[in-house]
Amino acid sequence: MGWIVYTLCALTAALCAVLLLQSYARSRYRLLLWSGMCFAGLTLNNLLLVLDKVLLPDVDLSVWRSAVALAAMATLLYGLVWEAE
Repeated sequence: MGWIVYTLCALTAALCAVLLLQSYARSRYRLLLWSGMCFAGLTLNNLLLVLDKVLLPDVDLSVWRSAVALAAMATLLYGLVWEAE
């Protein structure tokens, strides 16, 4: 049952990333770009979670998952701090 939740989380994050980046392409509002990039990173984080917990349960990918999540959040934080109008 857990793999369904992990997969749905990855799909939701991917959909958010696509929608945010499409909005950025139309409006050129930079905060949408940073948010879309953050959600793209969170999608990768969720895919690593599926790999870690479902496909490769004997391999510990928690360090990689944490690094990807940190990079995604740092991207959004950079956008919020430096692109403020």
